[in-house]
Amino acid sequence: MPHSTWEYHGWDPEQERLREALCTLGNGRFATRGAAPETDPGPVHYPGTYAAGLYNRLVSTVAGRQVENEDLVNLPNWLPLRYRIRSPDAPPGDWLTPDGPELRDHRMVLDLEAGTLTRRTRYTDAHGRGLLLEHRMLVHMGDPWLAALSTAFSADGWSGTVEVESALDGRITNAGVQRYRDLNGHHLTQVQAGADRPGVVWLHCRTTTSDVHIALAARTRAAPASEPPEPPDAALTDRRAASLLTLPVAPGRPAAVEKTVALFTSRDRAVADPLQAAIDRVREAPDFAELLATHRTAWRHLWRRADLDVPGEAGRILRLHLFHVLQTLSPHTADLDVGVPARGLHGEAYRGHVFWDELFVLPYLNLHFPDVSRALLTYRHRRLPQACRAARATGRRGAMYPWQSGSDGREETQQLHLNPRSGRWLPDHSHLQHHVGSAIAYDIWQYCQASGDTDFLHTAGAEMLLQIARFWADSAVLDPGTGRYRLLGVVGPDEYHEAYPGADRPGLDDNAYTNVTAAWVLCRALELLRTLPPVRRDELMDRTVLDPAEPLLWEDVSRRLTIPFHRDSAGAWVVSQFDGYGRLRELDWDGYRARYGDIRRLDRILEAEDDTVNRYQASKQADALMLGYLFSPAELAGLFRRLGHELDDDTWNRTVDHYLRRTSHGSTLSGLVHGWVLARARRTDAWRYCQEALVGDVADIQGGTTAEGIHLGAMAGTLDLVQRGLTGLETREDALWLDPVPLPPLSRFGFRLRYRGHWGVRVRVDPGTLRISVPASAEQPIRVELGGRPALVHPGEERSFTAPTAH
Repeated sequence: MPHSTWEYHGWDPEQERLREALCTLGNGRFATRGAAPETDPGPVHYPGTYAAGLYNRLVSTVAGRQVENEDLVNLPNWLPLRYRIRSPDAPPGDWLTPDGPELRDHRMVLDLEAGTLTRRTRYTDAHGRGLLLEHRMLVHMGDPWLAALSTAFSADGWSGTVEVESALDGRITNAGVQRYRDLNGHHLTQVQAGADRPGVVWLHCRTTTSDVHIALAARTRAAPASEPPEPPDAALTDRRAASLLTLPVAPGRPAAVEKTVALFTSRDRAVADPLQAAIDRVREAPDFAELLATHRTAWRHLWRRADLDVPGEAGRILRLHLFHVLQTLSPHTADLDVGVPARGLHGEAYRGHVFWDELFVLPYLNLHFPDVSRALLTYRHRRLPQACRAARATGRRGAMYPWQSGSDGREETQQLHLNPRSGRWLPDHSHLQHHVGSAIAYDIWQYCQASGDTDFLHTAGAEMLLQIARFWADSAVLDPGTGRYRLLGVVGPDEYHEAYPGADRPGLDDNAYTNVTAAWVLCRALELLRTLPPVRRDELMDRTVLDPAEPLLWEDVSRRLTIPFHRDSAGAWVVSQFDGYGRLRELDWDGYRARYGDIRRLDRILEAEDDTVNRYQASKQADALMLGYLFSPAELAGLFRRLGHELDDDTWNRTVDHYLRRTSHGSTLSGLVHGWVLARARRTDAWRYCQEALVGDVADIQGGTTAEGIHLGAMAGTLDLVQRGLTGLETREDALWLDPVPLPPLSRFGFRLRYRGHWGVRVRVDPGTLRISVPASAEQPIRVELGGRPALVHPGEERSFTAPTAH
């Protein structure tokens, strides 16, 4: 695999947390940040280990109020391994750490192909003794309960011993996000430490309110090639268990120590006692060499299914993005009850919550790991009853899914959020982003179109789709003056606008994105009712107590929802982000950029000035333009036509230009969506936004946010930009529809996908040509539609098609 490593040279305290996030290792079940084993949590470092879906709820006092938050829990730290030099001619040195004056050289290598992180460090202590060491770390992709760390020591010009302490540390809190520091972060209680036999220590604890039991066991021993040391001693202190070894070293006679860790919880299936399971697993685990070999094999299988061939720096970054997507949502995820964590398993930002990010993640997974997509949608289905209860609490039928979800599907959006610029805690109204329901419906439809999984569509998928449609129809209010339905008091994807200036209630009316996607959901629900097998349709109507008159209302609402428009400065019509957007003030963009430089978080800047972004035509990220991300130009025009409006190319292009000039890109998703929309419109400035999406995390363009956790939706979205955006790939009507977009900087690329029963379908794009090859099998041929020309590609066949040329 080309460009399979990601390297960092030198020790940079300002960048360590960012590197730790980008060097996180995981297997879809749990992940550990790439912190140096010698270091402790503090301002420079933040070792964190997170298990998918493992949350805990705590109450904090904030600004004089009691607030409750549920967080993804930082688990006991299994990494600690520290060491110091002993030699006969000098006293023992201090424990060595890269933060100390003894450091002479440091290098980190993240091997994407192998799924390992290697650190090579050179020290010279106060007595002139040199020590070279190499850590190699893995979180096993084949055995999702295991992780391992191998450390090799080489003496430079001296002989003696290296004292090694290998520990499990339960003195852990959630403290990885500065703006959450005032919140209660003590999620672990009843921490017990113990030793099972020489070289094996363990920790057991539980979460304070969710009562999840967590057990870790660590086996530490000299590597097989090392001179056998004395059996390790155990040191047990409050909330910490350690093994102590002494390794003889000399020039030309290196030593190595292997640490193997098992992590189990009471949420694991077929596990009666997490602690005994952890102890048993490390007792039986093979040595590091064998673990590495089986780990590499598991990764080789993943890379083969997710093959991606993009040249140059863009390809290098895309492979890093794919690596982190696969670590967060691997085939192991399919066995878990988890959603898509917006910041991966890489940190504590957004408290590990599930937002709408599967909208950007599932389109990629659908064509590579559909079993994972189905599991992520099943997470939503299990929480459908809670969404229905939430709707009933507001007096509406159907399902109102939460903007932020966690363990059980209740609304987890915080009541207050901190503006770091002003230091003020402010009300948070983002729970009014009910468009998350439309995103879930879109995800269901896309998954079923790509996978052909009619069983899911006719069962769990149908139940969710119909209840989401029901919510929209029951939320719509008929305006007698216009004869149109309205959706009132919502918040769109923009997030900057939560209320009208001076209003005494939060929410906006007729957000264009919300209304159009609600109409789409209603259309899909009606289509599904028409095509369901009659027996299943009758069962579904009985199960949901669906009145036969309701679909008639859905049909009416889907044709008469309000779509707001306003005139731009030239007097031409553009789509309004929401009703009244065109009446807001214009912002002095040049003035604010001159004063502040980076104005991505314009909302915080204005609030610190005792102003509000609600007064201005200024968006955090794509809102109305999200419609161009979800729907092809023809489908979007059809939706507008159904709603009584003609959306021609001129109107859409004016709308795009209008919001491009008024968006601060305060979200990593913004560049992705704008790049996608501009590419589909064949605009020459598309690449600028595509580049911003590519480097969003590796360059940390949001100013420190990546250190708190990667942006999983943006990473997966860049992969899908290549897979679907630049190829125009759609999966509908039992065919692959293609409409390639010429983009000069990315004019040659290829990828492999899984479509229906075909594994390893190869798509290759070169200037003027698109090739599809289908591996030999007993499956039916794939129907391809490109430029109005239908074709069949049979198993064992490759076909070439003429494609537009980049200019």
